[in-house]
Amino acid sequence: MSEHINISNSNGILTLVMNRPDKKNALTNDMYGALADALEGSDHDPSVRVIVIRGEGEIFTAGNDVGEFAAGGAGPRHVTRFIRALATIAKPLVAAVQGKAVGVGTTMLLHCDHVVLAENAELIAPFVNLALVPEAASSLLLPSRIGHVRAFAMFALGEPIGAEDAVTWGLANKVVATDDLVATATEFAERLARQPLGALIATKKLMRATNTITAHMDVESEQFAARLTSPEAQEAFLAFAQRRQPDFRQFA
Repeated sequence: MSEHINISNSNGILTLVMNRPDKKNALTNDMYGALADALEGSDHDPSVRVIVIRGEGEIFTAGNDVGEFAAGGAGPRHVTRFIRALATIAKPLVAAVQGKAVGVGTTMLLHCDHVVLAENAELIAPFVNLALVPEAASSLLLPSRIGHVRAFAMFALGEPIGAEDAVTWGLANKVVATDDLVATATEFAERLARQPLGALIATKKLMRATNTITAHMDVESEQFAARLTSPEAQEAFLAFAQRRQPDFRQFA
């Protein structure tokens, strides 16, 4: 269990809070493991009817802890378990997002059933900036949600998408004042918790081609692993550590 993931279960709502605000809620291997354990266990826990995921502090998450990620981390990485759990979880998943949602912070939202954004939220998918490729089946799900040209721009340039555009494009349900974010997400989760759970699960299952999504995740994972050891990626990680702009022009 990670000290940076706070887990609570009350009135049918399992709440998962990324609580590493001093590091912008950057996700470590241990944090991924705790999130994966909670999501995997929720489908077998009759006390859980809906899951809420949110971040503590000023931003939702900065995505992967790049330093740990570049070094390979300590032991097996749990990120694969986490994103597969997102794809296969049967119960409704609600997200409350403030500030920046970087990388997996954005791609995980494509697996959520209801997304509430604070007015300062920014969705960012800077995979190509790090010489990597998208993950969490986002290279399938994002174009199908917002169209190829918008999705390609998000991936290729890594530029932030503001909260209002995210709602307009169909990436989120609503924008609220930052102070109202948690209450708004909790209120919707409470409404879901009162609904007939069997019908909710059946409806969600009908709406998602889970086998297609997980198969695409496998293809992405192969490409991601290959890119991770590429000279471009090593330059990107080194530049990040040295706080400079990477120079990709040296590579053919």
